[in-house]
Amino acid sequence: MRVFRRRSADAAGLPGQDAAAGPNPGLPARADPARVGAQGNGIADVRGAANENGAANGTASPAERASLTAGKGRPTPKRSEQERRRRQPFSAPADRKAAAKQTRGKDQETRSRKYAAMRRGEDWALPAKDKGPVRALARDYVDSRRRISEFYMYGLGVLVVLLFLPATRLYVDWAVFCIVLVMLVEATYLGRHVLKLAAQRFPGERTRGVRLYSALRAMQIRRLRMPAPRVKPGDTI
Repeated sequence: MRVFRRRSADAAGLPGQDAAAGPNPGLPARADPARVGAQGNGIADVRGAANENGAANGTASPAERASLTAGKGRPTPKRSEQERRRRQPFSAPADRKAAAKQTRGKDQETRSRKYAAMRRGEDWALPAKDKGPVRALARDYVDSRRRISEFYMYGLGVLVVLLFLPATRLYVDWAVFCIVLVMLVEATYLGRHVLKLAAQRFPGERTRGVRLYSALRAMQIRRLRMPAPRVKPGDTI
C-alpha cells in the first residue's frame, strides 16, 4: 500500500521553483521586516503631524472625538436614593396619614366621576349588563312610556300594610295575583317590541337577555333607574 508523505525540505531546491517564494510556492512571500518598520514609522509620523495640526487649530481628530465620552453634568445618585424615589412619588406627602387622606380623596373623586358618567349613560362607565346599543335602545323604549309595572313598588307598600288587617287579607291575595298577571303580560308585550325594534335598527347585534332586561327596568321607579332616563314619557323612539 502506497503512503503519501509531505515533501521534504529538499524539494525547495527543485528546478523551476523560486527560492524567494519560500518552501511552499502557493503561499505569498514574507514581507521584509525592515520595509514594514519603515512604512509604520512613516504612518506614525503622518498621524502625529495631523494631531499636532488639529491641536494647533483647536479641533480634535475624528478618532479623538469618537473616543471622548460626554459627561452627564450631574453626579450619579446613590442606590438608596434611587430606591427611595422608586417607592414613593415626589408628590406624596411625608406623613402617612396625609398620604392616606390624599389617596382616599383621589379614589372618591374617581368614583364620583365614574358615577356621574354612568348616570349619563356613557358606555365606558357602564357595567357589562348595560353596555351595547341594544341595551341602550331597550332603556329608551321603556322610559318613553308610563307603564303599570312602574307603580308596582308603590302598590307593594300598600299591600304590605293591608296584610296586617284581618278583614282585607283575602282581597290582598287576589290583588297580588292580578298585579303579577298584569306585569307578566306587560313584560311579554314589551320584550317583543324591543326585539323587533332592535332587529330593525341593529341587525346582527346580540339580543340575548334583552326581554328580561326591559322587564326589570320597567318595574323600577323612574327616578331610581340607572342609568338615568334620557327621554321623557311620550317621546318617539
